[in-house]
Amino acid sequence: MLPDDVLISRGEVLEQLEGYLKDNIYEFLKPVENSWQPADFLPDSRRETFFDEVKELREKASGLSYDLLAVLIGDTITEEALPNYEAWFHELDSMKRDHDNGWARWIRGWTAEENRHGDLLNRYLYLSGRVNMREFEISTQHLINDGFDLGMAHDPYKAFVYTSYQEMATNVSHRRVGQLARTAGDDQLSKICGMIAGDENRHAKAYKTFVSKIFELDPSEMMIAFGHMMRNKIVMPAHYMRELGVDMGKTFGHFTDAAQRIGVYTS
Repeated sequence: MLPDDVLISRGEVLEQLEGYLKDNIYEFLKPVENSWQPADFLPDSRRETFFDEVKELREKASGLSYDLLAVLIGDTITEEALPNYEAWFHELDSMKRDHDNGWARWIRGWTAEENRHGDLLNRYLYLSGRVNMREFEISTQHLINDGFDLGMAHDPYKAFVYTSYQEMATNVSHRRVGQLARTAGDDQLSKICGMIAGDENRHAKAYKTFVSKIFELDPSEMMIAFGHMMRNKIVMPAHYMRELGVDMGKTFGHFTDAAQRIGVYTS
């Protein structure tokens, strides 16, 4: 921590943390060669048993309740809006973007890991036969097109507070959906959700570490940013979710109501 009478800018703080992040990035990310891929959890179309495996997947998925399926769809659309989240990171103030910079490497690595989540869940939903995929795709395109407003301008301090909570909330959602899927007899979906939840937990750990280190370097400004986010509450990134012909945000309400009913989230 610096002496109280030393002023430090956000850019200077991020620059100090950049070296730490560069040296320790694999505490929070996994090398690509050690990472799971969506194909690890789904029927392999090269095998003669492919159609039998798809039939088994569909039979298990048939036992999912309406509310559980609604939450799974909402989670998937949220993951599929990844282009918005990556663009948002690049808009933060004082984030240097040269290729080998620690922050640039973090954004790319985080995005690469997150990209698998939407891919895997999308393919599962398609194979399950339970979802109108065209309507699903319309909602996904709407969400990316509509963007989001998290109420923090381009402040990296507020952004890291936000992502600490958001990643943990996403971890909770995927983990509980997985538990409910197992109870409903779909162990395949349960495993899928568990793997995604594990990634989200690592990412939450990363953002909480960033917040802790900023508190050490710039405690007053970090506390102001933290207080701002707590007063304004954490808004989930899919809060503009909608369906074709429905006002922006109304479908998000349906998603969260379903999550409350089955205990994925409680208030």
